[in-house]
Amino acid sequence: MIRTLALILTLVGMAGLIMGVLGIFGTPIIATLSPWALAILGIIFFIAGVSMLKYGKSKSA
Repeated sequence: MIRTLALILTLVGMAGLIMGVLGIFGTPIIATLSPWALAILGIIFFIAGVSMLKYGKSKSA
């Protein structure tokens, strides 16, 4: 359960980071959303997902 949620958070974080960075340095993919908000949320979700993956692996071992 934790690994699934961690994987989802990591993938959503990656997508948010990619869309945010592309919007900051180029044309925004979603015009109605701020690219800075996408990048910040992407960082938060990515760090949370990676941290949960680390915790899940150390907990099961």
